[in-house]
Parts: sequence; C-alpha cells; structure tokens
Amino acid sequence: LKAFERRLTEYIACLQPATGRWRMILIVVSVCTATGAWNWLIDPETQKVSFFTSLWNHPFFTISCITLIGLFFAGIHKRVVAPSIIAARCRTVLAEYNMSCDDTGKLILKPRPHVQ
Repeated sequence: LKAFERRLTEYIACLQPATGRWRMILIVVSVCTATGAWNWLIDPETQKVSFFTSLWNHPFFTISCITLIGLFFAGIHKRVVAPSIIAARCRTVLAEYNMSCDDTGKLILKPRPHVQ
C-alpha cells in the first residue's frame, strides 16, 4: 500500500506543473476572446455589415476565438483537470477495498464494515 501511495502521489505531483501551464493558457485565451467579443459587440459597424465582414474587421476576436475552439478540440478541458480525473478514478477502484484517496494521492483507510 505504501508503494502504491508513493507512486500515486508522485504521479499526481508530476502532473501539477503541466496542469498549471494549461490553466494559464486557457485563462489567457479566454480573456482575449472575451475582450475581443466585447469590442466586436460594441462596434456600431457590426450591425451594419454582414457577419463575415464584421469578423474580418475584428481579427483579434476572430483569431482568439479560433484559438479557443482549437484548444478545446485538442482536449484542453481534460488537461486542466487531469489530476482530479486520476484521483476520482482511483477513488472508484479503491472503494471496493474500503479505501479512498485525497486529491494529492494520499490513501485514506476506511474502517471495516462489521458483519453480524
């Protein structure tokens, strides 16, 4: 059990730096998209021209929106929560053995059920 716990905590700790970078990328691109969308929506020319022309007139919004969509197709939504996914899957398996684990991978031993 100690070896499994050590390996699980090591693996989850190893994922944390990459997860932090992916979260920062997602935050930056989301803020850029929101800022570009605000500028796109408050522009009075947007209502007067066609949809594609308005997108052509606002390249910052267009590029950031395409980047955000590309990141989601690449699976960024899974990468930002990867340690949580691994911990949840381990909890599912460990529940059969009256154990659990926290988000860092530390094992939690539950008391045995008393059968009478």
